[in-house]
Amino acid sequence: MSQHKKVELRGILAAVTTPFTDDASTLDEDALRRQVERLVGAGIHGLVPTGTTGEFTTLSDAEYRRVIELYVEAAAGRVPVVAGIGSLSTAGAISLARHAEAVGADALMVVPPFYDPLDYPTLKKFLSDVAGAVTLPIVYYNVPGATGITLDAAQIAELGSIDGLDYLKDTSGDAVTLADLLANRTDDIKAFNGWDTLTFFGIASGAEASVWGTAGLVPELAVEFWNTLAERKDLAAAREQWKPLWALSDFLESVNYVAGIKAGLDLVGESAGPARAPIQPLAPEQRERLATLLAAAGVLKTAAA
Repeated sequence: MSQHKKVELRGILAAVTTPFTDDASTLDEDALRRQVERLVGAGIHGLVPTGTTGEFTTLSDAEYRRVIELYVEAAAGRVPVVAGIGSLSTAGAISLARHAEAVGADALMVVPPFYDPLDYPTLKKFLSDVAGAVTLPIVYYNVPGATGITLDAAQIAELGSIDGLDYLKDTSGDAVTLADLLANRTDDIKAFNGWDTLTFFGIASGAEASVWGTAGLVPELAVEFWNTLAERKDLAAAREQWKPLWALSDFLESVNYVAGIKAGLDLVGESAGPARAPIQPLAPEQRERLATLLAAAGVLKTAAA
């Protein structure tokens, strides 16, 4: 395989939904395109489809590939598209990765097989095999709650020795390990925060990007927060901007995340349809609470659900 491409990933990378029709039976391609226009127009720095927020586990193989194609087409080179790659086999992951490369994705976010947890040597072999099959840079999706694989900072840094594996999306919720990576191991791997309620901590600690589902719900607020904290380095102002973002992030982490994001999009008038079964809609009291938080953030005029 030829040398891996270098792609600068920086800023707020929105973990985006897969929009469905009202009965969740079919992709809503028009809604997907509208979602991209909204996010790009708000100044979002990149798009991450077919990850957890994108419900990749519920997609047929054809749908999975089509969603990546649609995001690449709709982004039209304005922002990078980091395609989520998740499969229970190495062959399946390589097939998806090669397809994403062929249709123009800029990078890949690879989650390891998530049913039978891999040991560390097997994880390294899996990632080496996927990386060796493409030229796109890879973001390792560290989500131990789903994969059963918990790594320390030294192990994560060692993954950076794999050719092409340049980045980490850290969705462990382990602030100490993230702090170690950002303070001491940036030459090995570039760590991005991927745990919503640690977004302030991650960016303030030097993360060059945040992969953030909440950003797909309130993109203007997320971009304003990035500009204040990462670009202008105005800590006091960023703390104030973080308060409503924290409240939203904390709420979304307390419910089914996908159901929460899709309910929020519906509430702000940017519906992406329902989540697919077995995920169920938010309970009425949860939806009301989310509406209240969105109103407090200035996104809704009233708290009515």
